[in-house]
Amino acid sequence: MNSQIKITSNETKDIFLQSISLDDANENYVAWLNDPLVNQYLETRFSKQDLNSVKSYISANLDNPLEKLFTIRTSNNNKHIGNIKVGSINKVHNIAQVSLFIGEKESWGKGYANQAIKLISQYAFKILQLRKLTAGAYSSNIGSTKAFIKSGYRNECILKDHYLLNDKPCDLVQVSLFNESNPEAIKIAIT
Repeated sequence: MNSQIKITSNETKDIFLQSISLDDANENYVAWLNDPLVNQYLETRFSKQDLNSVKSYISANLDNPLEKLFTIRTSNNNKHIGNIKVGSINKVHNIAQVSLFIGEKESWGKGYANQAIKLISQYAFKILQLRKLTAGAYSSNIGSTKAFIKSGYRNECILKDHYLLNDKPCDLVQVSLFNESNPEAIKIAIT
């Protein structure tokens, strides 16, 4: 049985993060992953998603100690609006990758991604004891890159023509954050 982790902070009052569970797999989540506006920068867009594929993805993450997947939830009504993950954790080098998406379109542009990035970064540094986090975004996914930069990440490099987007080569913008921040602002409850 996995412990539930809830991550909150005094600085990020609008949202909190909570460990994902199989109960979070529902038709709304499936609809996000099949929505062309939501999935335009997600690798899941290459295959139709269903309840079984979502449950399999969640189960694989729950069973893998090198993947920490959380739901992003609004503080005022506990609504699941997206996910964020610290994944590909490398314990030799103490590095990992951060990825996220906001599935609820009415939650776009409200700063929730920025808040979620701050929370997961502090969790990764304080609890997982990582020294560096990286994230990548398609160059046209300006909102994602801005959210990471606003959260303290720095542009690290551009990988030219790294991905295909609409059958055309697209650059990957790589950002990173080192464990130089003050993790004292974070409060983590494990239940």
